[in-house]
Amino acid sequence: MLDTAMPLDSAKCWDDADNNICRLVHDWTDNATLAELSDVLLAKPFAILVLVLGGFAARWLVSRLIDRITRTAAAGTVPGARAAEALTPVLHERREQRARSMGSLLKNITTIVIFTIVTFMVIATLGYNIGPLLASAGILGVALGFGAQSLVKDFISGIFMILEDQYGVGDVVDLGDATGTVEAVSMRVTRLRDVNGTVWYVRNGEILRVGNQSQNWARTVLDVPVGYEVDLGRVREVLHEVAHALWQDPAWNGAILEEPEVWGVERWTPEGVVVRVVLKTAPMKQWEVAREMRELIKDRFDALDIEIPYAHAAAYGAPPQQAPERTDKETADADEDRPAGRKA
Repeated sequence: MLDTAMPLDSAKCWDDADNNICRLVHDWTDNATLAELSDVLLAKPFAILVLVLGGFAARWLVSRLIDRITRTAAAGTVPGARAAEALTPVLHERREQRARSMGSLLKNITTIVIFTIVTFMVIATLGYNIGPLLASAGILGVALGFGAQSLVKDFISGIFMILEDQYGVGDVVDLGDATGTVEAVSMRVTRLRDVNGTVWYVRNGEILRVGNQSQNWARTVLDVPVGYEVDLGRVREVLHEVAHALWQDPAWNGAILEEPEVWGVERWTPEGVVVRVVLKTAPMKQWEVAREMRELIKDRFDALDIEIPYAHAAAYGAPPQQAPERTDKETADADEDRPAGRKA
C-alpha cells in the first residue's frame, strides 16, 4: 500500500499513548494521513468537548455547593440578632440578601477560574505551547496588581463589608469622612446621603472604621437637666413614669424593646443637675423615641412645677457718669458767657 502521508516535523499522533483514536486508525489503515485527519477531526474535537463538558459539570457542582452554603448562611443568626428579629422582620430578609449577594459573587469568581483553566487546557489540546501564555498571564497579573492596587483594595474591602454585614442599604452609618443613610453598596464604593441631602461617595478601601447606628438595636440616651433645689428622687420617679408609659403605649409597640431605665445623675453643670434616662429601641427608631420623650418630659415637668434650668445672660458694666454739681459762682459765670437771649 502506498503511504501518502505527508512528512511531519512534530511527533506522530499515533506515538502518543493517550491518543487512542489516532493510534487505532493508524493500526487499522496503516495510513498516516487518515490517522492525522482522525486526530484533527475526531480526537481533538472529542477531547475539547470533554473538557468543555467537564468545565460545565464542575461549575454546576460548585454552584450547588455555593447554593447550599448560601442557604445555610441565610438561615443562620448573628450574636444578639434573634431577639431583635422578632421585632424587626427586615433583619431576616437583609441576611438573605447578603447571602445571595455573596453567593452570586462566588459563582462569578468560580466561573471565571474554571473556564480560564478550561481555555488553557483546550489550547494545550490543540498542540500549542501554553508556557508563554502562562508566563504572559503572570506578568500581566503582576502589572495589574501594581497598577490597580487601590482598585483591588476597594474590591476586597467591599467583599468583606458585605460578607461581615458591616452595613447595608438603609442603615445610618458614620464612615469617618461622611455620615448619613446608605443608599447603595457596591464592590468599589459606598454611596450615602447625609441629613442635608448631600450625596457622598466613599471608596471601600478608604473606610477605616464604621459606626452603624441601625444594626440589631439602638439606644435613646436623654440627659435631662433639673435645678439644684429639686428633689432628685422625685425627678427619677417622674422620668421612670413617663418612659414606662411610653413603653406601654400601643402606638409605640415594637419601637421600644425593653423597659426603660433611669441611670441617675450623670453630671453637674453651672445651671443644674443632669439626670440620664435610656431606652433600648429598634433600629432607626431612637430619634423618634427621643423627640417624643422630650415632649412628654417637658409637659410633665410643667404640670409638676419642676424647673428645667437654662443659662441666664447678664450684662455687667460701669455705672453711668453723672455731671458734677456746679457752684453758684460757676453758674453765674456760665450765664455771663452765654449769648443774649439764651438761658441755662
